[in-house]
Amino acid sequence: MKNRPRFHNCAVAALFALAFVAGPAALPAFAVDQTKLDDLFSRLKEVKDPGQAGRIEAEIQIEWARSGSATVDLLMQRGEDAMAAGNFLAAVEHYTAVIDHAPDFLLAWDARATALYSLGEIGPALSDMGHVLAQDPRHYDVLAGLGQILEETGDTKKALQAYLAAQAIHPYILPVNDAITRLQTDLEGREL
Repeated sequence: MKNRPRFHNCAVAALFALAFVAGPAALPAFAVDQTKLDDLFSRLKEVKDPGQAGRIEAEIQIEWARSGSATVDLLMQRGEDAMAAGNFLAAVEHYTAVIDHAPDFLLAWDARATALYSLGEIGPALSDMGHVLAQDPRHYDVLAGLGQILEETGDTKKALQAYLAAQAIHPYILPVNDAITRLQTDLEGREL
């Protein structure tokens, strides 16, 4: 059992080695279109229909997931499969492999933060979330996750700030809107 991570790391290294042998065209060419993202975020802020907001959100998620690399896509899928199976440690390893070889691919940082949080590794999860937000402050999923962690650790005022920041970017995230209502009620009740 202890040899499994070492084997796993060797397998991941072999996948990336194949990409390098294949030449520069096989290296990640991140395909995120910032102009398209800017337009989508502008539209998301102004939309009045939750259904339309959901469609715009789906387009944003597609843009965030564009790696331009079959190897990165494979490792991300393996990480997602490990998460779905509850094997959070393996998920962290897959996402770390992506980050090691493609540090600009923010979806891997976001996914690793979720896997780390699932392992109870709050500090490292917050570090990954901070990295994402430093690169892309509009990342409403990370802001919502930050709000959740802050709320769970009892810092309700900062949690509310994180949720409000997420809502300012994406006004139709139901769990965020519910959390805002709950925390505002709770904080107002404490002040009385």
